[in-house]
Amino acid sequence: MIGGADGCRTGWVVCRRDAKGVLDMRVVKTLAEACEGLSVLAVDMPIGFVDVPRPPRACEVEARRLLPGKTSSVFPTPCRPALACTTHAEANAASRKLGIGINQQTFHLFPKMREVDELLRSRPQLKRIVYEAHPELAFARMNGDRPVLSKKRQPEGYAERRRLLAKHGFACPVDRLSGAARDDILDAIAVCRTALLIAERKAARLGPARARDRCGLPMNIWY
Repeated sequence: MIGGADGCRTGWVVCRRDAKGVLDMRVVKTLAEACEGLSVLAVDMPIGFVDVPRPPRACEVEARRLLPGKTSSVFPTPCRPALACTTHAEANAASRKLGIGINQQTFHLFPKMREVDELLRSRPQLKRIVYEAHPELAFARMNGDRPVLSKKRQPEGYAERRRLLAKHGFACPVDRLSGAARDDILDAIAVCRTALLIAERKAARLGPARARDRCGLPMNIWY
């Protein structure tokens, strides 16, 4: 059993795939719940944080190079001192002091980033199960290594991504889930396919194989 997880407003939307290829969609409150029973979980959230914002993680730099026209989908990962802050003003000031500020969009992801970070640091055995992934890289791979430039929240972008998932054996089983947006569902399915590629040893890795932060967490993106 493998899975993909994407953050949503009530927790995490999770796509689980069994050995027969059957998909199960659910919303859970914590990432720890999402991990239960899985051999691989690909999650759309950063894992591993640098101590200063510049230079950024190598995997992010490589991801942006692979997504011309969609580079804004790769959010800049905060440095650890900023991640510890509880208000945007504090995080922005702490990060700016070390080189570059933090925007509001990135700050809104801090609770999810901290949840992943705390889970992997408290349960290091999960480093063998949980991998950082990125939906737009997953869709680009499904699209012949070409970024999908349509906007996923628009009808044409949503439809295009659904077609790609179906073409690669991951047909979206639901349109709606309580607590999750439509595009959250598609992103979870997309990174679930990445989890399958990881399990089959067919996934591509961005960033050096031995890239680690000071807490020993890997700094790689898989797709």
